[in-house]
Amino acid sequence: MHSDVRRAVIDRVAEGRWRAVADGREIGRGDASRRPDGRIFVSVDAWHGDVFDQLAAAVLAELPRPLHTMVDEVDHDTVERWERAGMALRRREWLYALPVGPGHAVPLAGVTLLPVGAAEEEPLRTAWAALGAEIEATAGWPPPGAPCDPTRYAVAAGPDGYDGLVRVVTRRRHARIASIAVRAERRRLGIGRALLVDVLATLHRAGIDTASADVDESNTAALALFDSIGGRRMSSGLELVLR
Repeated sequence: MHSDVRRAVIDRVAEGRWRAVADGREIGRGDASRRPDGRIFVSVDAWHGDVFDQLAAAVLAELPRPLHTMVDEVDHDTVERWERAGMALRRREWLYALPVGPGHAVPLAGVTLLPVGAAEEEPLRTAWAALGAEIEATAGWPPPGAPCDPTRYAVAAGPDGYDGLVRVVTRRRHARIASIAVRAERRRLGIGRALLVDVLATLHRAGIDTASADVDESNTAALALFDSIGGRRMSSGLELVLR
C-alpha cells in the first residue's frame, strides 16, 4: 500500500476531474461540479487515506473558494479527512424517503396547482427571485434551484402570481424533491402541503416508484411538512465548506 502511495501522481485530466495514478493504474479520483445555485461541490474517491489526502489537497488548491462537499454523517473517516484538508461543518441535512401514491391535495381558495412543466417562464422567474431573496435574507440558504427551466417546477398560482414552487428532478423511476418554497406572506395556508401532495400523486401516475428529499435540520417548517405526509428519515448528511 505505502509503495503505491509514494509513487502516486495526481493529474487534472479534464475540467472538474482529477486522478491519482500509481504503476500505470488509477488508485483514486477527484471531481468538482457547479450546482444550479452557483456553489461548487467536490468529491474524492480513494481507497487509501493518504491518496485521499493528496487528491483533496490538489483539488482544493486549484479551485476558487468557497468549496463544498457532502458526506454521510456516519462516515467518520471521510469527515475527518475533509477536516484535515481544511473544511469545516456548515450544516446538517436529513434524507427523507417520501410516499409516492394516489394522494389528493385539499383544494385551496384562490390557489391553482400547476403540475411540473405547466408553469410560465416569466412568472416563474419572478417567483424564484422573490423566494430566493426571502430565503437568503432569513435563513442564509441558497436560492431554490435553477430559475429558467419550467419543466422541473410545479407551482401554486395565486391571484398575484406564483405563491409557491416545488422543484422536481426525475431519473428513471426515482424523483428527488430538490426544493420547496412558499412566499412568506402566503405561508401557514396549506400551500406547501398541497403542492407536495399533488406532486407526489402526479409522480405516481407517471410511473415513478420512489421519491426523496434532503432537508436542512434547521428548516423546522420543512421537517414538519415532510413528517406530516408520512416521510421517513433515512439518514443524515453533513455539508462541509472551505472558505
